[in-house]
Amino acid sequence: MSRDDTEYKKYATEYDPIKIGSIDGTDTEPHDRAIVRALRSEYTPNKLVKGDPYHTLFIGRLNPRTTEDTIKSEFERFGRIVSCRLVRDIVTGKSKQYAFVEFESIGGVDRALKDMQKEYIEGSEIILEREAGRRLPGWRPRRLGGGFGGRKESGQLRFGCQDRPFRRPFIIPQKKDKDISKDPKH
Repeated sequence: MSRDDTEYKKYATEYDPIKIGSIDGTDTEPHDRAIVRALRSEYTPNKLVKGDPYHTLFIGRLNPRTTEDTIKSEFERFGRIVSCRLVRDIVTGKSKQYAFVEFESIGGVDRALKDMQKEYIEGSEIILEREAGRRLPGWRPRRLGGGFGGRKESGQLRFGCQDRPFRRPFIIPQKKDKDISKDPKH
């Protein structure tokens, strides 16, 4: 992304860990070890996941006790749900506290993003994003140093998403050099 305002985009359309780690998407150097880890990692989206990634909503920070039925009942008001998948630990079967809901139309995703961002389900404040793994080229999940997560305290904020969009690039005006020979003080 250049510093030219005409190319500014509020949300990421491709996943470059350096730019996603940047407040305005213009950084060229990694600023933390997680970004370096993401750059060195390789990730292939799960080929077994079916459905339309453009109609799929990622729901994060769920209560560990939240079930698929609860998620369906909270989100069915935004449109017909084609599938709901609460991600669970393969060994313990416990919730990993995030889920994916696929709607019949993209309108359901848009309405849910607008109305449910930072709402509470069973006492936990949730975050919502459009599915990124199959939709954004170059995507790296959080466990590989990527993702859109992070906390201010850790210094590993990620931008370009619904919860934390890019800000307009900072453009510092350049001072014009004075011609010293024309300066009356010299």
